[in-house]
Amino acid sequence: MTLISSSSTQKSGVAPAALHTEKLTMQYARKVAFRDVTLSVPAGQITALIGPSGCGKTSFLNCLNRLTELTPNTQTTGTVLLDGQNIQAMELIQLRRRVGMLFQKPNPFPLSIYRNLEFPLQEHGIGQRDRVAQIIEINLRRVGLWEEVKDRLKSPALALSGGQQQRLCLARTLALNPEVLLMDEPCSALDPISSEVVEALIDRLRGDYTVLVVTHNLAQARRIADRVALFWMEDTVGKLIESGSGQELFESPQHPLTQAYISGKRG
Repeated sequence: MTLISSSSTQKSGVAPAALHTEKLTMQYARKVAFRDVTLSVPAGQITALIGPSGCGKTSFLNCLNRLTELTPNTQTTGTVLLDGQNIQAMELIQLRRRVGMLFQKPNPFPLSIYRNLEFPLQEHGIGQRDRVAQIIEINLRRVGLWEEVKDRLKSPALALSGGQQQRLCLARTLALNPEVLLMDEPCSALDPISSEVVEALIDRLRGDYTVLVVTHNLAQARRIADRVALFWMEDTVGKLIESGSGQELFESPQHPLTQAYISGKRG
């Protein structure tokens, strides 16, 4: 377990990092969202970011594929490494292909179900019709949508239910064969049944993808996460307080804030 303090320790036995941040700081104009976050995200595992609202979890997530560059007046310092490579040195389109994103609210394109997957494939140079059709079917099957939509692929994606839309967005992300999946509260806008379906899909991604998920649902984090990192607001700035395996953090948290948050006394 790692405590972010004057004396931090790192236990052995952690998988090699797919993503690593070193003293990462991000601010919007004069407002610092979070400061000096150093965190390793093991390859092939699910890492959950937990903590109260406003402590920088989503901002941190957005830095990992440079989504923050879409917001004016943002500044980022520190380092983000993807398999040892600095993401600032990568072409943005290649970074976004390697590091996919699933948002809190489903965001299908206002196109047909089929075009939602075909369009990004074409944008990334995959245009051969048979190959595109194969990739679309494979990934719709992977998220459990194929049988539900195979007879209406030309229908508007926005006509799908919220849970179906979120699964479509996940299929769209998986179609580009990313290495890392960033998920910002992917179940919070869904009804309980749809949330359960999406959570089960996330759990099955373990091993094939490196998943980093923001969640306020501690029970969900306990169920799906191999590793957990707690963010907190200190002096109006987001900080990483503690990180470790899910079992360590939930059963024997070391930092008083983690203990209080896990027990429901804070946050």
